[in-house]
Order: sequence, then C-alpha cells, then structure tokens
Amino acid sequence: MKKNILSIFVAMAISSFTFISCGEGKKKEAEVMPEVVKEEPVTPAPAPKSIVDVAIGSPDHTTLVSALTAAGLVETLKGAGPFTVFAPTNAAFSALPAGTVDGLLKPESKAALTKILTYHVVAGAVKAADLKDGQKLKTLQGEELTVSIKGGKVMINGANVTAADLVGTNGVVHVIDAVLMPKK
Repeated sequence: MKKNILSIFVAMAISSFTFISCGEGKKKEAEVMPEVVKEEPVTPAPAPKSIVDVAIGSPDHTTLVSALTAAGLVETLKGAGPFTVFAPTNAAFSALPAGTVDGLLKPESKAALTKILTYHVVAGAVKAADLKDGQKLKTLQGEELTVSIKGGKVMINGANVTAADLVGTNGVVHVIDAVLMPKK
C-alpha cells in the first residue's frame, strides 16, 4: 500500500511538473510575443510644382491661367525650362480696357494672346537678386523688357513686382501689377 501511495504521489508530482512547465511555456510565449503597433498612414510629399502649377495654385492668377490655357501655353511652360514669368494678377487684367480680356480669350485671338503672354516670359531662372537697374531682358516673344530699381522697388516696364522669387521646378515667377503689352 505504501508502494501504491508512493507511486501515486510520484505520478502526481510528474503530472504537476508537466502541467506547470507547459503552462509556463505558454506564459513565456505570451511574454515574448511582440506588441502590435498600429501604423499611421504615410502622407506622400506634395509633388513638385512647375511655374504653371504655382500660378494655378494662386487665387490671384485665375485670369492668367485661363489665358495660358486659351493660348495653348500650359504644356510649354510646364516643360523643362527654366523660365522666368512676370505674372500679372487678376486685378492687372481687370485694369485693361473693357472687353480686352474677353476678346483675347477668343479662339480667333490666339496669336495675339500668345504674343502678349510670351512677352511676360524670359528664358532662364532670373531671381530678384539677379536684376539690375537698366537691365534688358529678352522675352520669348522676341522683344525686351526693361528693369528699373528705385528705392529698393523693382519694376518691369513700369509694372511693380509685388511678390518675387516664387520658385517652381522649372523656373521662377515674379508677380506684377500690370499686363505688359509688346510694341509689335
């Protein structure tokens, strides 16, 4: 009987040890499992902006963007460049004689509109610091613009530069307060 009790006791001890060690293994497994970290979605960086995209993003240049579209110059000015654009504001276009803008946006005026718009564009990325009083800038239209600097204020053919050095991937935009008209 003592042998039976001893056998039962040994069997219970072995069983208890097995259950305890199995339980501890699971406990260790639970402790080793890494915590699941919830990842925040990654917001992609904004795409680089061309000089046309700079104008498109400006509420003050909707007329200019409409004119570039009507003239078929959007893709050209999204090209490699570099270009410098002297960009008239909506107010500058509004200051033109009544009916001028509407007339220029018509398909039959595309050549005249293209001449006016390319008169606002210079090859190369010309920053404000590069401009000198009396400097002549040859436009894509073929004529020259004249730079005037008085009291630290920059003017292009008499139009004030109201914001300078808006940099795009393919050039620079300078905001002006008047529409420049070519002589030819």
